[in-house]
Amino acid sequence: MDVLPHEKQIHEYVKTIERLKKQAKGDSLFDKEIRDLESKLVKLKEKVYSSLTPWERVQICRHSSRPHTVDYVSGMCDDFSELCGDRYFGDDTSLIGGLATIGDMKCVLIGQEKGNDTDSRLHRNFGMMRPEGYRKALRLMELAEKFELPVVSLIDTPGAYAVLEAEERGIAWAIAENLRAMAALETPIIIVVIGEGCSGGAIGIGLGDSVGMLEHAYYSVISPESCASILYKDPTKKGIAAASLKLNAEDVLRMEIIDTLIEEPMGGAHHNGGATMQNVRSFILEQWEILRELPVETLLERRYHKFRKIGVFNHGD
Repeated sequence: MDVLPHEKQIHEYVKTIERLKKQAKGDSLFDKEIRDLESKLVKLKEKVYSSLTPWERVQICRHSSRPHTVDYVSGMCDDFSELCGDRYFGDDTSLIGGLATIGDMKCVLIGQEKGNDTDSRLHRNFGMMRPEGYRKALRLMELAEKFELPVVSLIDTPGAYAVLEAEERGIAWAIAENLRAMAALETPIIIVVIGEGCSGGAIGIGLGDSVGMLEHAYYSVISPESCASILYKDPTKKGIAAASLKLNAEDVLRMEIIDTLIEEPMGGAHHNGGATMQNVRSFILEQWEILRELPVETLLERRYHKFRKIGVFNHGD
């Protein structure tokens, strides 16, 4: 497993404890030393993980072992049938979508997928959706509306695929069309930011009735590196940019951009993916129990006001 910079000392403690246990081979002579090291390890973890900087949390969010959409599909869904293609151009593999069962809830699930090794990352385009990805998502959401199924949307992207071909095929229009359609979709929409929620690439499948966000995910109009390059003309100032952007879960919760902060295991989801997926599953099912009772007119009115109230406007004197 990749070791993050702030976890190096923790990793050294773990290796030392494992080495001692291996050498001891059950000999009680080493028991006290091992217990002392394990006690120090617990205190070290508490110290390190209680004082993480915004940039360190962005690194956690990008960890290679962090659960992705494919993991949630296999670990959270009781059944899943993938549906492909946008019926206009082709299939965008950076978005996974289909019919799913989560507990007693039948739904349409869509989610951005980055891949977890070189081949899969290239195949998934690093989670950067093309226009056909947004159109596929819209097609599936309209299918959910037709059959009165809730929509579950998992966000994890460094941004939309901003290249000439994507512009030629109308990526800005596709994102705008999704926002308009999701605002009026006559079925519950549950959003979970499971990793990176960056720019229009995230919001293009991110307008819904209930928005949850994992503790060490981030939600921002721009990545810290790009922000540092533009504002400070120095990409190495990404740590300063991350703090300034207020992109962590508690920041966006305070600004009412999300509704719920979903806890992760100590140190991040990459330490216990199973527990993280169970927390997300519980959030989805809890929200569904609430939203399913609302009449469509009330659902749409709540959704409208939810997004209208985001932001503060200063009109001056």
